[in-house]
Amino acid sequence: KNLLNYKNLGYSVLEMTHRSDAYYEINNTAIANLKQLMNLGDDYDVLFLTGGASSQFFMIPLNLANKDDIAYYALSGIFANKAYEEAKRFINAKIISSSKDDNYNHIAKIDKTQIDKNAKYVHITLNNTIVGTAYNVLPDVGDTTLVGDMSSNILAKNYDFNKFGLIYAGAQKNIGVAGVTIVVIKKSLFNNINSDKLPLMIDYKTHSESCSLYNTPPVFAVYVVMLMTKWVKDRGGIKAMEELNNKKANILYDIIDNSNFYSGTVVNKSDRSSMNVTFVLRNDELTNKFILEAKNNGLVNLKGHKAAGGIRASIYNSMPLEGVLKLADFMNKFENENK
Repeated sequence: KNLLNYKNLGYSVLEMTHRSDAYYEINNTAIANLKQLMNLGDDYDVLFLTGGASSQFFMIPLNLANKDDIAYYALSGIFANKAYEEAKRFINAKIISSSKDDNYNHIAKIDKTQIDKNAKYVHITLNNTIVGTAYNVLPDVGDTTLVGDMSSNILAKNYDFNKFGLIYAGAQKNIGVAGVTIVVIKKSLFNNINSDKLPLMIDYKTHSESCSLYNTPPVFAVYVVMLMTKWVKDRGGIKAMEELNNKKANILYDIIDNSNFYSGTVVNKSDRSSMNVTFVLRNDELTNKFILEAKNNGLVNLKGHKAAGGIRASIYNSMPLEGVLKLADFMNKFENENK
């Protein structure tokens, strides 16, 4: 209804100027909702940017460090590795932990004693969609700034968000549609930014000082963020979403753990993702049969990422429990028919 005629103004959200009072309300409500859900105070700012999370791979090092400064990257997945590869083009990026040699099948521990006292930040990717791992407990990085890519589990897991100096997330998994990237940044980090050396469009201060209105924002995408943050609030907040997500994930993991037919791909149960449940069958022929029959039963997008193969069930916030139960029933039926 609002898409066609927003609050009876006579025009669509898609036609709305970002300089209008109507959009200011959308923008400010979305920011307020996020800060409330994440329990963040006035020492944090929320920015709505474009360019996807991948643009943050270069914006973060350029904003938070100089050329010779050290920053650490934990290589827990393909996107974590991409962030590292981009950062080392601009700063002295170092690897603090890695499971790359094991195809990212676990979360490698971070030893804080290895962190240089002058390091600008430690970067982690909280959830790894391709391999199905996650940081279920935040690493201890001491007094060093913690930076987190939450693109695939923002508002789905109830971390202590105040332990981060910067959080970023593409909206499209849990909190909206493609087109807007959320950056939550501690205002004290603005002191690290050399604005005179940065193009204005990649300077976080530019967007903070203009309330994310320096250039035309993705109006509709921010509007959906506003709706989704309200949706999460109405369902009890992030803690309630985490409880539901764990319940959904455990239904599938219980089938995998009690089966000789399905094999989980994550080595340590403590590293399992509640967003992306990954598993394999004994051969490609059976995997393809699973995907086809699942599709015929109304269960889609179960093919694993091309880098990992197998099966991947993505059960983000908006996936209802009923959908997971239907998949569980199908998995049991398929196993019984194909042993």
